[in-house]
This record gives sequence, C-alpha cells and structure tokens, in this order.
Amino acid sequence: MTIVEAQRFSLLVGEIYDAAVDPARRSAVLEQVAGFVGGSAVTILSRDAARLSIEIHQHHGMDSRFRDLYRDRYVELDPLLDRHLDLAVEQTIGVADVMPYPDFVATSFYREWVEPQGAVDLATVALERSNARMTVMQVMRSRSRGTVDDAMRERMRLIAPHIQRSRAMSRQIRARSHTVADLAEVLDRLSTAICLFDADGRVVHANAACRQMFADGDLLATVGDRVVARNTQADKIFRTLFDVAAGGTGWADRRNIDLMTSTSGQHYLAHAFPTTHARNLQRDGVATALFLQKVLMAPQFATAAMSAAFKLTPSELRVLMAIVELGGVPDIAAKLGIAETTVKTHLGRLFEKTGAGRQADLVKIAGGFAAPFALPSGPDKPV
Repeated sequence: MTIVEAQRFSLLVGEIYDAAVDPARRSAVLEQVAGFVGGSAVTILSRDAARLSIEIHQHHGMDSRFRDLYRDRYVELDPLLDRHLDLAVEQTIGVADVMPYPDFVATSFYREWVEPQGAVDLATVALERSNARMTVMQVMRSRSRGTVDDAMRERMRLIAPHIQRSRAMSRQIRARSHTVADLAEVLDRLSTAICLFDADGRVVHANAACRQMFADGDLLATVGDRVVARNTQADKIFRTLFDVAAGGTGWADRRNIDLMTSTSGQHYLAHAFPTTHARNLQRDGVATALFLQKVLMAPQFATAAMSAAFKLTPSELRVLMAIVELGGVPDIAAKLGIAETTVKTHLGRLFEKTGAGRQADLVKIAGGFAAPFALPSGPDKPV
C-alpha cells in the first residue's frame, strides 16, 4: 500500500474498533470496508457445524431480496462458504481458488443470484471457527472491478483480524452490561426459563433454567446466538410470540401467551413481552423477554415454608404432598406404606390446621406454596 492507503487503512481500523462500542456505526464501517477491499457489498455470516442453518449478522450493499434468497436457497450452492473449514482463519479465497471461473459462470448460483446483482465474483475470509460454527466475511465484486485479484485478497486478509477482534469486544461489552449482569444471579435462581433478546432476535442473556433447556434440546436449541425451535408447532408459536411482542403500543391487547410442546410431548407455557418501558434493559440491547414455564402436575413446593405456616409434622407434610400427587386415601396409604385409618387421621389434622374443608382445598393451599425459584437440596427438596 502507498502512504495514503496505509493512512486510510489505519483510520478504518480505528473505525472498526469504535463500532464495537457503538453498534450504530457498524453499517457505515462495513461500507468503508467494502470500499477499502474493492467490493460492492459485504456480509458477515455464520454457519453451524452441522450445516443446518445460516445466520447473517451484518451486511451492507445488498438488497434485502437477494439477502433472503441467499439464506433460504442459494447458500447451499455457494462454492466458497464451506471451503473455509479446511483453511486457516484470515485466509481469503475467491471463486478461481476453488473452481475454474468458466465453470462458476455456468452455475445457477452465478446466473440467478450473482449476475443479477451486477457482480461477477465473490471473495470470503474466515473470521472465526469453532466446533459449533464458522463465521466468515463475504465480499461481492462488481462487474466494473472485475474478478477477485491478489490485492483484494491481501486487503481482506489484513482487515479480517480487526473485524473479528471488534466482534469479540462487542460481545464482551454486551456481556458485561451492568443491568443484565446485576440481574444474572437473581435470574439464575428462578425455576422459570428466562431469555432476553435484542431487536434482531439474538440472545443477550439466558438464565440457568433456560441454558439447561437449550442444552436438553427438547423444545429449543441455540445455533450461534440465535434460538431455534425443535419442531414445527413450537417454531410457529415461537415466531408468533415475537411478532406479538414486537407489535408496538397495541401489543398488550393481543395474544402473547401460548402453549408450546416439546418433541417429547412436554408442555410449556410461553410468554413474551417487549421491554418498552425498561430503559436500563433497552440500553443493554434487550428488546424482548421470553418466559418459559414447564407445565407440571406436581410443581416444586416450598415445603419448609408450608410446614412453618401451618405447624405441620413431617408425617402430615408427607400426606399433604401425597394428596397433591395422588388424591385418594387408598392410593396415599399404599404409596406411604401406612394404614388408611392413619391417612384419615393425618387428613383430619390437616383440615384442622389449615382451615380447609375438603381435599381440593388442601391442593389449592399447597398450590400457593409452589416455588418460583429453583429449590436447593435440603428441607425444600420435593417430598
């Protein structure tokens, strides 16, 4: 590079790192990156290791119609995308590096997607690779600039590590945001799965219950920083909830609670709402909160609090929990290994201590002690 080009590169690197702190500057930075490397459009995208999904993180210079076509159809025809699995991070390749250019021109990928955009070539550089996914920067070369050349490859190689470091810095800054960080420990103690999303649907924070749900992969799973449903019914409801939450001022009048069913048949109540009035969360990039509660016949109960409130003996507490789970006196006697007359004696004492007049009332009283938090092992461990 000439001295002028080197100064331009230095200024661009500074802009790239500034964008890590101020996300609003990212689009302008990508425009500068395109100009520096000699491209007409820039896209930063990830593909999961199983090649099941693609996520477009940032883009500039590409019409939304072609962006959607690439994601939904032409990604599988892109000859460059998966080649980085065998290449070093920061290594840049163009079409001619993987196949004869005349063969590329004959493909439907070129005729139907590349050429209609006024382009003749593509170059990609690997930014990051892990066991879970690969992230690349893809730059389109316009007809006026010709095919990818060595100068373009070198400039993409030079700029790639700065873009990746800026992305890593941005993730760290977001992870350290004060409001979410201060809430993290509290949210981790709740039994309800809670996930916070930004305006683009990316995960900002997930509490312990939600992370475990993702790990189980029965209802929802993560691909990069996105959440995907594991079956068609759950996916439809999941997207509907977000559409409702993003519906603006009238969202409260619309349905934003629904029932999702996992692949194993377990039911979950799902509730999504926008953080419109939570300014601190919005400053942390949180746009939507999602709550997922497993539907249980016998939820976890704060049994120690229940015993203290009604001065229950351990035997009376066991009978009360058996009533919630089983209901009938014969079944309770069989489960606890005691006589039915003993169950009836404990039942009479429960009525006396709680003020209940029938077993259904006892179930309602116990329901009031359902714990919204993850219970530790010990006195409050479910009986």
